Amino acid sequence: MERPLKIILAALLFICLLDMPYGYYQLVRFIGMAGFAYLAFVSFDRKEAAAGYIFMLLALLFQPFFKVVLGRGIWNMVDVIVGAGLVLSLFNKPPKS
Repeated sequence: MERPLKIILAALLFICLLDMPYGYYQLVRFIGMAGFAYLAFVSFDRKEAAAGYIFMLLALLFQPFFKVVLGRGIWNMVDVIVGAGLVLSLFNKPPKS
């Protein structure tokens, strides 16, 4: 469940670089908040605190209730950095139990 979620989130963030209707960005905020919160939960459950805190901060950044106003250019950079980070995290080997 974790790998497909990361792929979906990365794809949604990369699509944000296109000129989309405002409703799409709202949808990305809701899906992003829920997805990053789930990834944070999974990370903390696996005792991966650093990843858990990163995903928790991303869930707070993308949450739609108290919007973080950064401007389109900065949001585009955030989307690319977070999307690339998600894609790169797919190539990390999971820790052995």
